[in-house]
Amino acid sequence: MSSDAAGGQRSSSSSNRARGDAALMPTSSPFTGDGGGAGSPTRVERMLREREHSRRHLFAPSDAMDTDGAEPASASAGAFVADGVQSPGCAAPANMEDAGGVAPGHAARPPLAGSRSGFRRLGLRGMKQRLLVVANRLPVSANRRGEDQWSLEISAGGLVSALLGVKDVDAKWIGWAGVNVPDEVGQRALTRALAEKRCIPVFLDEEIVHQYYNGYCNNILWPLFHYLGLPQEDRLATTRNFESQFDAYKRANQMFADVVYQHYQEGDVIWCHDYHLMFLPKCLKDHDINMKVGWFLHTPFPSSEIYRTLPSRLELLRSVLCADLVGFHTYDYARHFVSACTRILGLEGTPEGVEDQGRLTRVAAFPIGIDSDRFKRALELPAVKRHINELTHRFAGRKVMLGVDRLDMIKGIPQKILAFEKFLEENPDWNDKVVLLQIAVPTRTDVPEYQKLTSQVHEIVGRINGRFGTLTAVPIHHLDRSLDFHALCALYAVTDVALVTSLRDGMNLVSYEYVACQGSKKGVLILSEFAGAAQSLGAGAILVNPWNITEVADSIRHALTMPSDEREKRHRHNYAHVTTHTAQDWAETFVCELNDTVAEAQLRTRQVPPGLPSQTAIQQYLRSKNRLLILGFNSTLTEPVESSGRRGGDQIKEMELKLHPDLKGPLKALCEDENTTVIVLSGSDRSVLDENFGEFKMWLAAEHGMFLRPTYGEWMTTMPEHLNMDWVDSVKHVFEYFTERTPRSHFEHRETSFVWNYKYADVEFGRLQARDMLQHLWTGPISNAAVDVVQGSRSVEVRSVGVTKGAAIDRILGEIVHSENMVTPIDYVLCVGHFLGKDEDIYVFFDPEYPSESKVKPEGGSASLDRRPNGRPSNGRSNSRNSQSRTQKAQHVASEKSSSSSHSSTSSDHNWREGSSVLDLKGENYFSCAVGRKRSNARYLLNSSEDVVSFLKELATATAGFQAGNADYMFLDRQ
Repeated sequence: MSSDAAGGQRSSSSSNRARGDAALMPTSSPFTGDGGGAGSPTRVERMLREREHSRRHLFAPSDAMDTDGAEPASASAGAFVADGVQSPGCAAPANMEDAGGVAPGHAARPPLAGSRSGFRRLGLRGMKQRLLVVANRLPVSANRRGEDQWSLEISAGGLVSALLGVKDVDAKWIGWAGVNVPDEVGQRALTRALAEKRCIPVFLDEEIVHQYYNGYCNNILWPLFHYLGLPQEDRLATTRNFESQFDAYKRANQMFADVVYQHYQEGDVIWCHDYHLMFLPKCLKDHDINMKVGWFLHTPFPSSEIYRTLPSRLELLRSVLCADLVGFHTYDYARHFVSACTRILGLEGTPEGVEDQGRLTRVAAFPIGIDSDRFKRALELPAVKRHINELTHRFAGRKVMLGVDRLDMIKGIPQKILAFEKFLEENPDWNDKVVLLQIAVPTRTDVPEYQKLTSQVHEIVGRINGRFGTLTAVPIHHLDRSLDFHALCALYAVTDVALVTSLRDGMNLVSYEYVACQGSKKGVLILSEFAGAAQSLGAGAILVNPWNITEVADSIRHALTMPSDEREKRHRHNYAHVTTHTAQDWAETFVCELNDTVAEAQLRTRQVPPGLPSQTAIQQYLRSKNRLLILGFNSTLTEPVESSGRRGGDQIKEMELKLHPDLKGPLKALCEDENTTVIVLSGSDRSVLDENFGEFKMWLAAEHGMFLRPTYGEWMTTMPEHLNMDWVDSVKHVFEYFTERTPRSHFEHRETSFVWNYKYADVEFGRLQARDMLQHLWTGPISNAAVDVVQGSRSVEVRSVGVTKGAAIDRILGEIVHSENMVTPIDYVLCVGHFLGKDEDIYVFFDPEYPSESKVKPEGGSASLDRRPNGRPSNGRSNSRNSQSRTQKAQHVASEKSSSSSHSSTSSDHNWREGSSVLDLKGENYFSCAVGRKRSNARYLLNSSEDVVSFLKELATATAGFQAGNADYMFLDRQ
């Protein structure tokens, strides 16, 4: 593979080795705002400076929340809310991670998770920014009472607790109301009723709900994201097949997007929630690229090895990456997502998120929290105090252990009860001194797997109670129902030990709610290490592996016998966290960070070259008299290779570079134009160019222009004289060694460089090997050699100093002018390629508007041309003043790109064979165009080689029509 194809570029040197190593090494916090980029320091400074200020001025009093009447432990808990109301969310297991979740909760704030100045920075102080919250379910349950009458059940908590606390946000909710409304009268009536609650309905028919929600969301995505794997064929058969479910999923997401379009106003922030709407960011951005779109996942995101089993893995990842900001509860989930993007899509993971051709999608951890004040206030209510007294009297003389979960496979209820049984076996003196209260909220009661789980739990509970119980007391009290808010708070308050044994949980807010209610008793929390809350409450909780029954039983004994001082220290840590990292803080942070992200993206976008104005380029081409076309090869004139699947066939295809078959006709037409000179300038070796372009009348420049020939002539060298190649043998041994130890990597040995490519190797292992290779090179073979080390996104190249396309182009032009006796000045240049940053000096060389630098000497020794294969130099001609200026510009940019990457170099007077002396180029006749690299010195951009093919076809067609006197081109000025 030619190094033309590599993505970004880093030139390494002794002065930037540390930076190069850091780029290759995994970072401890790669998803927060403290990583590379010019805006990072200000993000950190803003957060530290305005933390208290924003807390004082961006929060509204949380007293607005009503503490009465919710049933948080119901199957509908944990959803999104409006006007102080919690939605039923999607029916479990979909949206809710915690059965007792009075409010979707919150965990530790990640380091530098978000800026708090977004509203003020965007001029939003003193006004409310509109926020469209899009979730699968609205924060209401709707019941039809007549043809045009609806009653709405709403509950407090959840996102409304978070967003009511942010003064500068005017939130509306968009989602499905949970009912099928086929008639227009009912739809209009429900829309009016929901509008009073600032909710906007999406109407889904029963078939879509069956395929999209029950099928794809609950049977495919939810089990996979919780490490339960994909369903087998017999289960797929119950909801048709995977393809139809995914089609319904995309249709449903588009229906949500259509409703967003109707209500969107410029400047609105759109916050998409959960795995039900992974396709929504793409739908929104396809409609309006300027929409501010954030996406947040409330479940775990699995490791890439689990996620890659999903057949629709590519589409969903690319759809989510259309969002400006992607949020997760924990660092681990964010890391898994970035890993999936790098390993499956082949994209670049950066300290800020995921980069795709210059576009950055920020990925960060935003741990959610609860409204802890609501729980503390509830404990002061007479009704709750009455419940507390009743429970204290009922369980007097016994330690109370509590579990509050949905009756779901991921909650680990059987494991919890079996661990309690083992504790009773090993500690018989505790038999009549402890009681376990297990609240198991039924969910998905019509699904066979859940029915089986219910029977299993009942069987275990019955066996333990029969074994250890007496006529007056049993060790386990098991309830298959939810509790109202007051009863739940009272239960939290009297509990000595809370037991959370989730096998996999996005966050689990039961642990937060328990801690918030333990201000007096200071009980102990036993928490599964597989719950997201373990990352924030782990220091104060006893962390356990729920699969290890013995460990959990020992932890129960430790919790029951823990000294009061240790208990108080643990509780103090967790209580401080829960009461300071609130749901309001979470919502404010995410929305502010989304605003900041969009603003920073706009700044980056201004630096991205615009698209190539093809019609203008063609018109100027036809008006000119002597044209020069410089074309790269790999990823420019080749067929695109889809590397996201990382299949072996793609690697072989990429290693054996072939000209795009659709280009043979257009290239032939352009090459036969007597007023056009075509040069293919590539990092590939001579044999590759001979094989692909031997039939055309053009010039071939191999190995970054170090070898040159017309297709009708012999190869000659353009290498500088006295080019030191003593380093070749030792570097070759290093490259061979790392190729052998890195599966699916390969290297190319060229006459002036070596390229090691690990694009198809395991991403993380490849980066580690690349770092190791660089250390070997710097301390050994190239420690005193005049070489450049160029790092691409998945490659390492070692080449002699001065071997760049920009350094070679002047010598190449000189030979072409001499060989073809060119007299007419070149008045049009088109330079198109997917070049490494190191080689982008070629763009600057031709640019008439680039300021020249004085007294900048080129590197690498005197230039020479040798028309014989043995490289014997021939005499050069003198330079013009203008050409020397161009050479100096190219060399200056090359030296900047290199960042002093050569360890030693030689300089002498240069006798260049100048071709730029025949250049008579004006700015409007110069078109430099980068292919697929949005960070470039080029003037314009083409996204892929397919765009190059389309443009060259159009150019060839226009040329043919112009030469034939086609009337379509008569408008051109032919003078």
